[in-house]
Amino acid sequence: MTQPLEGLKILDFTRVLAGPFATMILGDLGAEIIKAEPLNGDESRSWPPILQKGESGYFLSLNRNKKSITLNLKDPRAKEIVYTLAGKIDVVIENFTPGVVKRLGIDYDRLSQKHPELIYCSISGFGQSGPYRDKRAYDPIIQGMTGIMSITGERGRSPVKIGIPITDLVAALYAIIAIQSAYIQKTKSGKGQHIDIALYDSMVSLLTIMAMQYFATQEDPGRWGLDHIHRVPAKAFETKDGHYVQVAATNEVMYPKFCEMLGLEELIDDPRFNTNAKRVANRDEIMPLFEEKMRQKTRDEGLQLFEEAKLPCGPILNFSEVFTDKNVLQREMLFSLEHPIEGVIKQLGFPFKFSHTPAQARLRPPLLGEHNQEVLKWLGYSDRDIERFREEKVI
Repeated sequence: MTQPLEGLKILDFTRVLAGPFATMILGDLGAEIIKAEPLNGDESRSWPPILQKGESGYFLSLNRNKKSITLNLKDPRAKEIVYTLAGKIDVVIENFTPGVVKRLGIDYDRLSQKHPELIYCSISGFGQSGPYRDKRAYDPIIQGMTGIMSITGERGRSPVKIGIPITDLVAALYAIIAIQSAYIQKTKSGKGQHIDIALYDSMVSLLTIMAMQYFATQEDPGRWGLDHIHRVPAKAFETKDGHYVQVAATNEVMYPKFCEMLGLEELIDDPRFNTNAKRVANRDEIMPLFEEKMRQKTRDEGLQLFEEAKLPCGPILNFSEVFTDKNVLQREMLFSLEHPIEGVIKQLGFPFKFSHTPAQARLRPPLLGEHNQEVLKWLGYSDRDIERFREEKVI
């Protein structure tokens, strides 16, 4: 069965999160990913959570559909392997600190001199240029510096970071879009190009409507927690059993239904609340009335009411509930792969559903250097060459 990116070959120098997430998804879509690791491996191979047989769940969550080779890039012979590979692949992707690939001699300028058709994607915290180019970057730092934390958390309380490393994941998705776009352009022009993806830029681009809120008012949007800055009621309400139900009833058709479901019909035509704009302006008067009613109901009772009224609603679930949810299972957003050390590992499913060219988990996450022999023989090296490379720690 064919896949959308079948035939696309990628040399992957990335490690940890943003790059590996990008190349895993490209691999899910059919690209052949050759993951080039240092001799001691991608450092995330030792990061928690550690599974029962000692493998890193962190690494296993980000590296399916890849072949692993090991290269000591300080050795000229390893560089020659890279130069040979550059003539046989379509894309190089790396997330070294800016400047490192140039010092190693595997940067875009060097590789594209001989292979102008090469697409080369660099992912970094702050980009390959600009005043923050050399600044060390981690997800919470980027969240803080791009305003994301300033709008995340409850009113009147401290800023809060998003609970997943969102900056890495978003940069990875932008890298995927950019690589595919450059590949389409290459089919027209025959020329590759360098792609510069920054976690910082990626998060600034997500500010969208909150940035426009600032542009319109010249005031910081602030933190709204479980509320919505522009809509009332649109909130996660606490229920009497300690759970939360999210519901939105923000237009003039849904709002009366919401009031009826809670037995607050008198609020429907109240002149303080009979438009969304008025409800937003008088939020602190109306919301306590809704909150009191919701605290009298269990999560299931609240959800049943709102579902019957056909209002947008849903629970806030923990992970044990998410991964037993009938929709997650029916949509195949959880599956298992066999692994030579751990036996069976769980994997998150594919968020894209193709009618004719589906994504596939063709390869489990690789063991370190598992494909040295296969890849080097493909490049024309003999068994003796490969054994000598191994003995002399080139690979």
